[in-house]
Amino acid sequence: MFKYWVKNEWTFSVMVLFCLRSALHIYLPIRQFFYDIIHPEYSPVCDVYALMFLIDVVNFVVIIFGYWAFGKHSAAADITDALGEDQVPSAFLVMLLIQFGTMIVDRALYLRKTLVGKCVFQVVLVFGIHFWMFFILPGVTERSEFNMNQVAQLWYFVKCIYFGLSAYQIKCGYPNRVLGNFLTKNYNYLNLFLFQGFRLVPFLIELRAVMDWVWTDTTLSLGSWICVEDIYANIFILKCWRESEKKYPHTPGQKKKMVVKYGMGGFIIFFLISVIWFPLLFMSLVKSVAGVTNQPLDVSIQLSIAGYEPLFTMSAQEQNLMPYSEAGLNRLTNLYSAMQFLVNYMAEDIVIAKIKSDASLMWSISPASRDAMIHELSNSTHIYITLRWVLLRYSTVGEHTVKYEDRALRDQIVQMLIGTQHSDRPEDLQMLAFYRPLSIKLQRAEDSGSAEGGQWWMVEECTPGQGHIQSSCHSIEIVVFNDKVSPSSLGALAGQGIVGLYMSVVLVVGKFVREFFNGISRSIMFEELPCVDRVLKLCTDIFVVRETGEMELEETLFEKLIFLYRSPETMIKMTREKRD
Repeated sequence: MFKYWVKNEWTFSVMVLFCLRSALHIYLPIRQFFYDIIHPEYSPVCDVYALMFLIDVVNFVVIIFGYWAFGKHSAAADITDALGEDQVPSAFLVMLLIQFGTMIVDRALYLRKTLVGKCVFQVVLVFGIHFWMFFILPGVTERSEFNMNQVAQLWYFVKCIYFGLSAYQIKCGYPNRVLGNFLTKNYNYLNLFLFQGFRLVPFLIELRAVMDWVWTDTTLSLGSWICVEDIYANIFILKCWRESEKKYPHTPGQKKKMVVKYGMGGFIIFFLISVIWFPLLFMSLVKSVAGVTNQPLDVSIQLSIAGYEPLFTMSAQEQNLMPYSEAGLNRLTNLYSAMQFLVNYMAEDIVIAKIKSDASLMWSISPASRDAMIHELSNSTHIYITLRWVLLRYSTVGEHTVKYEDRALRDQIVQMLIGTQHSDRPEDLQMLAFYRPLSIKLQRAEDSGSAEGGQWWMVEECTPGQGHIQSSCHSIEIVVFNDKVSPSSLGALAGQGIVGLYMSVVLVVGKFVREFFNGISRSIMFEELPCVDRVLKLCTDIFVVRETGEMELEETLFEKLIFLYRSPETMIKMTREKRD
């Protein structure tokens, strides 16, 4: 028994030693690998953070414009349509937040220069993204395989480029000094315009300044830090302009060339005139040139008297909405003189709605209301007949009420209600040709002899006769002139109207232009500096002593910079042209 126990104990110990040896065989090379990376014998320091940031921006754009590939049952569509419907796919939101969060973490590691954190972040990011892209995302989007999602493949390809740059940064190590923006390394037009564009991005320079202050050792407060950043940015811009003036010197007494005047001045004049007339030109051209025909889907009319139960309700759809022909449009333009109105429409913009004469519903008025209607029509001095029309497309509703003071017309309607008269057709139809009169009849069912039985109204359109031809009545025909509407891609601008565009575009642009032309005299002291090299060197000295850890000297140089901007005489001395 003792021998058996000793034998089992020895076997267990051998297994434990074997497992430990196998684990150490795997762990030690990995540990040595990361140790050699973090503590290299020689490190060619490089800085590829700018490229890594640009790659992340590209991936951010891919996620935004390919958002439908990261959602469940999502179809390819414009991101503005989804945002307009207040619908955001959950997988898309997760990827967007992860992408933005990794950019923040990467910036923090870059500022702290911690290779250990960068290695851990790289490993977590590699395993996490592969697990997300190949296992979680296909299940969330219900696309069975990764190779069926082209947008995700593009995002993964760009991310692999980021992994390569990140690994190269780990191999070479972080730079010892992070001085300024990567766009401020050279002083030329390209860097100037790129830097100006960088400053125009909303919240970018503010977020960068606050993050740099949080993750950089400094003695300055947040306000002082932002002050130094703003001074450095303005001095860099002035340095670029001074360098351009050296490359393209201006001879004293020489007038400006016509190419420069007509090139720059002509462009500014064209821009200002375009902004002034943009709303009118846009609203005029967006419908006449790029407009889309807005045909109605349903045309309904309703006729009522004095607010009682509607007499007639009928609608026209589908085959009863007939397109207008070119020949009909030509005949219309030859017949009528309203050319200013007709010239705005083409045949495809006009629709004839054929509305049947018989009402779609029985006239279900109660006997009490019928008697009240007869009494009111018999005793009143006038009646109001309301014709209401509804065009189903964008909830277009129209209504027109006509006041009739003709006693004979009211008596005829009363006789039809009582049942003593069937209908009465006016004789002066020729005089009313422009107004297209209607014939109104009260029809009763054959098996209903009483006035309160089944009954409905029949409304017909009467066409006056020409010469010996008798006038005729037929179904109502409504000619609908459909104004073109702006396409969906321009709906956001066109929906504001002319006044809205003037308020949101012209006045805003005018405010920025006015700020450029006004206040120049107050900024001469800080912008018309002949030589900014000494001030620029003072700013870079603050960056250098901060990176080297000389905090007291950083504070001293900052006080010197503030004194320089407070003293005009000292600023003049510091910005004089250098003498040989």
